[in-house]
Amino acid sequence: MRRAQLVAPFGVGAMSVLVNGTSVITAGLDHWYEPGEASTLALEEYQEHDWRLEARLRVNELRLPPDFRYQGQGSDNRNVKLTVPVLRFPRWCFCMFCKRLELSTLTMQQPVTCKDVKHKDWKYKPRMSQVPFVAVCEDGHLDDFPFDKWVHRAHSPTCTGALRLKSTGGGGLEGQRVVCDRCEKERSLRGITGARLVNGEEHTSLSDQLSSPEDPFVCTGARPWLAELEGTCDRPMRGALRAAGNVYFPKVESSIYLPRKEGAVSAEMHELMRHPAVSGTMRTLHSIFGADLDVGMLRKQLLANVPPELFGPISDDELIAGYRDLLGVGEEAPESGEESDAELLTGDDEWRFPEFQHIRETPTDDYLTTTNPGIQPDLEPYLERVRSVDVLRETRALRGFTRVRDDALKLSEGKALLRRKPLVPVQDWLPAYVVKGEGIYFELDPQRLAAWEARAEVQARAQKITDHYGHVASQRGLQERVLSPRFVLLHTLGHVLINELVFACGYSSASLRERLYVSGNEGRQMAGLLIYTAAGDSEGTMGGLVRMARPENLRTVFASAVSNARWCSTDPVCMDAGEKGQGPDSCNLAACHGCGLLPETSCEEFNRFLDRGLVIGTFDDPTLGYFSAFGGERLSS
Repeated sequence: MRRAQLVAPFGVGAMSVLVNGTSVITAGLDHWYEPGEASTLALEEYQEHDWRLEARLRVNELRLPPDFRYQGQGSDNRNVKLTVPVLRFPRWCFCMFCKRLELSTLTMQQPVTCKDVKHKDWKYKPRMSQVPFVAVCEDGHLDDFPFDKWVHRAHSPTCTGALRLKSTGGGGLEGQRVVCDRCEKERSLRGITGARLVNGEEHTSLSDQLSSPEDPFVCTGARPWLAELEGTCDRPMRGALRAAGNVYFPKVESSIYLPRKEGAVSAEMHELMRHPAVSGTMRTLHSIFGADLDVGMLRKQLLANVPPELFGPISDDELIAGYRDLLGVGEEAPESGEESDAELLTGDDEWRFPEFQHIRETPTDDYLTTTNPGIQPDLEPYLERVRSVDVLRETRALRGFTRVRDDALKLSEGKALLRRKPLVPVQDWLPAYVVKGEGIYFELDPQRLAAWEARAEVQARAQKITDHYGHVASQRGLQERVLSPRFVLLHTLGHVLINELVFACGYSSASLRERLYVSGNEGRQMAGLLIYTAAGDSEGTMGGLVRMARPENLRTVFASAVSNARWCSTDPVCMDAGEKGQGPDSCNLAACHGCGLLPETSCEEFNRFLDRGLVIGTFDDPTLGYFSAFGGERLSS
């Protein structure tokens, strides 16, 4: 798999299938970066730094996932045969011929073969396949499905007879039955994925029905990706298919790199600071002198510790700027203690506001460069700014994961899921990958937006989505959100523009990503949208998005996107169904796969909170949308 996939969607704790058909789970970070016997480890090849993201995640550095190299492929045999450890999971395996179930080990030294007496005369014992069922809990734990306990309806069954997983026909779980050869008990798997709310508490079918509701089966606290098969947890367990979408929700925090001082640190200086001798020297001096370090002392120590061939002619200003950029000198340190759930929510206006301030201007830096291409007269009433983002650098780091639901996750709890033992802050790191690409930035006209948002019918339309999500949040114990009209507008606009840019630029839809800058808070007013390349390959630098930012091209893109949004291929069903809500958790109004949805990797909100009505109007009110009058067309029923 690609290195970027080891951050998401196949990061620590996620299951994937190897080329030989074995289902494995990505192991914790404790044993990453262990070189082969004849190899040495050079971590500077994997270290990445983003001063804002490191401070936010409270780590010393970020690291790219290791790449595998054969002997002689790496320079001086460095970083040869680095692998990412995986463990075999689920452990339960079954024979395709006799249906016997066997519990194997997490390690994969030998394939699992069936030893049933039915195969005693076979020349080769048949290889067993892993079952497609697992058990999960809301605290991120994962365990093998308890087939022996389920069929015997007991927490500690005394019968040790051979188990078999038989299929009796049918397309559902009711057709899968577990049978015990010794006591001849059998039980269907029907309902193992179910759950319900009772007096505000969640009850699952697996926990309540394994034995009895009075003696529920609770989570074992197992974390097989860390080779921990027992732990402490009292949450209810639910069955799940190992490939189900609710088994793993990665929590990825992203950052657009912002220079501390525009143009002060060149790309060459950034590359130099990746060398361990340079970064190590700077960190040692920072622990002694902090912000009071003299540039003369810095230069003297670097010349003494860094190989001369690496240390080229660098000015004092750039040297001290690199020191401040690497170590956050002069920045306020994050407060210690446990943070609130809301602190790390994607889209937090306090986190995005510095990016908004930089991108909307025209910075010129090796890692962030934007230009002003101008706006065509047709778009001037709707857009205040358009920026062609010629160069940007995005860093995406995995800070944890959830299971069952995509709930909020505290930073400390998420990081605890990634390794057995926590690291001290000066040694802590998280897996990340870096994407260098391009993009287009739009900003709505503030006067027109304010007048549009003030309309009662606009507020009522957005309130429907807020109410739908509030109902789901109250059921699941999630934090409520207020979804403003400008948020739904920009979010939906991003989706329809990406769908149009796919045809205009030749990018695949999964190669483009949206980034929303939305806030109505006083002092942090934002109404911006960044569409940029999200793939870490050659597609990120083709120049297609930058070219589309030219006024004559942008007008065509907007006209086509808005025109296509006026009529979905499933209309009038899509528009009518949207009145009551549709899509995930009924949190979309007029938006479906035919008009407004994207690959989930391209969307910040898992394809929720979308509505074409706030962009182009509805059949009942064609003037409702912000862009209803754009292009001289309006919806008609």
